[in-house]
Amino acid sequence: KTDILIAEAAAPVFTCALQASPRKKNHLITKSDLTSNDSFLAQGGMCMLKEQSDYDSFFEDTMKAGHYENDKKSVEIMIKPPRRLSGILSLTVPSSSEMKTAVLPTPKKAPIPPTVLFHEDVTGKEITSTLLREVQKLSNVELLEYTTLVDILEKDNHCYGAVIRRPDGSLDTVTATYTVLASGGVGGLYRHSTNFRHLTGDALAIAGKHNIELQNPDYVQIHPTTFYTKHPEDR
Repeated sequence: KTDILIAEAAAPVFTCALQASPRKKNHLITKSDLTSNDSFLAQGGMCMLKEQSDYDSFFEDTMKAGHYENDKKSVEIMIKPPRRLSGILSLTVPSSSEMKTAVLPTPKKAPIPPTVLFHEDVTGKEITSTLLREVQKLSNVELLEYTTLVDILEKDNHCYGAVIRRPDGSLDTVTATYTVLASGGVGGLYRHSTNFRHLTGDALAIAGKHNIELQNPDYVQIHPTTFYTKHPEDR
């Protein structure tokens, strides 16, 4: 029995655990170890507003990049930092050398561009590992590795927990006031992928089974530049 059950491990999940009330008991489960997630693999940077006056142009650029199919509310939440990002950066910056910034090139007469925050070529690893270390310090969070989300527990259109498979293969149930599904990555389903093989879209399948509304599940980002390995099963 727990207050909040969070399925999978990644930067957003660790942030979720850090944002939860310290009075709430959290259980975080992941199919593999806590560092085998795509957040750790991200090499690029994060775009963020340089100044609040750039908000309108940044919003428009983001909508345009998504061919205006973006959910406007989600875009607003994503680009409204730096206040929202400040908590993450305050944890990340002291952990190693200072996060560097770069300014994207922009056409003449264009507004001041957003800033790109990056740490060498391991931005994702730097941020995610720092968040994980902070989560591991919390006494109200229990981390369960090699634990698989099998299904959610539902009655009268209300989710009250989940069925999990423990590392020894046994099934168990966890009742929870809140259940967070954050295990929707599908890269592992592809024959050739730089994603970890255990990322098989479990949350999407479970959501579909229980008629939970999904938005654009067919949108999958395909990155065109990778290094080929003879052992694609490794990732």
